[in-house]
Amino acid sequence: MESSLEQRPAAAGRASPAAPQRPLAAEPAVAIKIRNVSQTYHQGRSALQALDQVSLDVAQGGFVCLLGASGCGKSTLLNLIAGLYQISSGTIDVGGRRVALMFQESALFPWLTVQKNVEMGMRFRGVGAQERRRKALELLALVHLEAFAERRPHELSGGMRQRVAIARALSQEADVLLMDEPFGALDAMTRDVLHDEIEAIWARTGLTVLFVTHNVREAVRLGDRVVLLSSRPGRVVAEFLIDIPRPRCPDSAQVAEIAAAVTDRLRQEVRRHGR
Repeated sequence: MESSLEQRPAAAGRASPAAPQRPLAAEPAVAIKIRNVSQTYHQGRSALQALDQVSLDVAQGGFVCLLGASGCGKSTLLNLIAGLYQISSGTIDVGGRRVALMFQESALFPWLTVQKNVEMGMRFRGVGAQERRRKALELLALVHLEAFAERRPHELSGGMRQRVAIARALSQEADVLLMDEPFGALDAMTRDVLHDEIEAIWARTGLTVLFVTHNVREAVRLGDRVVLLSSRPGRVVAEFLIDIPRPRCPDSAQVAEIAAAVTDRLRQEVRRHGR
């Protein structure tokens, strides 16, 4: 593999007729604009720098995956974009778009039914009961769970609970979906099924997705770009363009080739910091 592949690798190929294709846009708008963002946490007299001068653009309708060693600031960056933390320095601009954040754990309310969990965000926005029910059932159908609307979370498998969490995030009518290792705790088969589903939802809705993961193959399987952060403090150290036709097979030669390049670069970064 040529060394130039490390910074902006691309694999060309003919699109399968079954692949979900999105309309081509000459110059897509920037949905997330991150400029020189640094983040430091203070506790007493000590300080921990999580991010250092991070700059990144995510195009509207793009699917970007963030990779890096544990503690490199990936989750911190998502929380900053979502507005949960105050930025130490730098700027983040989402252009007024609505942002939804999905965590590794489904974080469903155990005393509510699946339908009521999906309705919760709409209820906070003042959506009427009849419209909430209609929209919740529509979203549950989108994630193939309409038959489980009246079940409680403890009656569902882990993968099904994550589907409910996806539906709840979509109920916020967000333009940008931030996903913080949402499939990390699932078995390989369930994770593969949910990869297909989130890709189909992304293709159908036009969402902008920023997806954090530790799994290199997952990043190459899903993203049209993979951005690699250094070990703490997190900095953008490499970017990989993934130009493989969709849907992608995680075991395909194209995915394996790029995943190997990303893994090599990640190992270099981990070794450089002794982690």
